[in-house]
Amino acid sequence: MNLLKRFLGKPSSPNTSHPVEKHSGYIFSNKALLKQALTHRSITAVPKQNYERLEFLGDAVIDIIISRELMREFKDGDEGLLTQKRSSLVQKSFLGSMGRKLNLLAHLDIESTVDLKQEKIAERQAANMYEALIGAVFLDGGLKPAKKLILKTIWMNRQEAWKAINYKGQLIELCHTLDIGNPRFLVTNVSGPDHQKLFEVHVKIKDDLFPSGIGTNKKAAEQSAAQYALEALSS
Repeated sequence: MNLLKRFLGKPSSPNTSHPVEKHSGYIFSNKALLKQALTHRSITAVPKQNYERLEFLGDAVIDIIISRELMREFKDGDEGLLTQKRSSLVQKSFLGSMGRKLNLLAHLDIESTVDLKQEKIAERQAANMYEALIGAVFLDGGLKPAKKLILKTIWMNRQEAWKAINYKGQLIELCHTLDIGNPRFLVTNVSGPDHQKLFEVHVKIKDDLFPSGIGTNKKAAEQSAAQYALEALSS
């Protein structure tokens, strides 16, 4: 009986895989990086102990990998098309869905005062954790495993992100809900030859001007600009 108790009470091996490692398919050499990627600022504000620095790095790694894959897939695509496609893949809502696929929120170390029952908060945390995980994998193993995880998650599900989304309609609806007036879509620049024009559009709501969207036609640019404004208003 004593032997059985000792067996059952034996602590897990330090080499035992963490659930996040099993879901992601990547085993960390430096477990401290994984711990950092799963730690919210509410637990510790020390930059090297929470996920924010890793999130910053992961965002950049995702951008470079996705940009390269888009150039491979759309060999004749112009900057406007590539920007629009990438924007859909790196938006917080889509990255949040990738974080949920890896069940990251179940392993987030966060104060109970942060209400993860609120959908917007949970979605943003899942997105932040996904970016932080990519950053941690990059630091631990380099670009190759980070790319493998990005392709396995974002790239494999890219069609899901590219389904027709009416960002302009969503923005107008949100503005009505918030009672902040209708958004105005301003064409601020048109460049390129007649057969390959690029349109730049800004969204203005009252006195607030949001980041510009770029597209190969006015409609695409408006959709892109509306998406940026939606993300800013929802953050």
